[in-house]
Amino acid sequence: MEDSATKARRALSFGARAAQYAEHRPGYPAEAVRWALEPVRDREQVRVLDLAAGTGRLSEALLEEPVAVIAVEPDDAMREQLLNRLAGLAALKGTAEDIPLPDERVDAVLVGQAFHWFTPELALPEIARVLKPGGVLAALWNHDDDRVPWVAGLADITGTKVRYTEHQHDRSELFPENDVFTAFGQRSFEHSHRRTAATLTETIATHSVTLLKDEAERAETLAEVRAYLDATPETAEGEFELPLVTTAIRVRKL
Repeated sequence: MEDSATKARRALSFGARAAQYAEHRPGYPAEAVRWALEPVRDREQVRVLDLAAGTGRLSEALLEEPVAVIAVEPDDAMREQLLNRLAGLAALKGTAEDIPLPDERVDAVLVGQAFHWFTPELALPEIARVLKPGGVLAALWNHDDDRVPWVAGLADITGTKVRYTEHQHDRSELFPENDVFTAFGQRSFEHSHRRTAATLTETIATHSVTLLKDEAERAETLAEVRAYLDATPETAEGEFELPLVTTAIRVRKL
């Protein structure tokens, strides 16, 4: 287990490469987003909060659905990228522990690739505050599918924290026992991210475990990644699909 100081540094590391994050991180499959919203889809006007929205990858998928989207993101550089990419989207500065919305404002709160950074004892009551009764809280994570041998070999080099086999267990531990949320559910959705050796190296450069390395160590890791991809038949030439699995968990406010 990492200490709280390291976790905090990782959580705040992405803004330094916000433009690269916006360009090279994968999106989320429509099926996962629809499953997350399923309990509230029949409501007349569905409002969804993309919490810790980053550069807007999850917002992008939400905008394909018949819902109104509000984004909240603490990092100025990440939020700027979101606004550049998704013009017209309401994007506010705030955190999961201090959401700048009135009580019972939204029907669903979705979190992409960020829920594990939250402080649950503060974030869960705040999320419950902005949710309408019966509203949904759902968290989604993209994981590299390291059941595929070449992906596992790459993960061994990078030391990535997004390996599927390390996160396929029940993620209910992220939701401490409480009398606010109920009906825990979890699903996995396979998809992929079209990459080249160069662009997958750029994706790995945006991972927090890479960002926290000093300049020399980071350059060494990325050079090893590129050499591995150039030497691996599945990734050596042209475009290829990086296999991913999106894990989604969902609960409802009582």
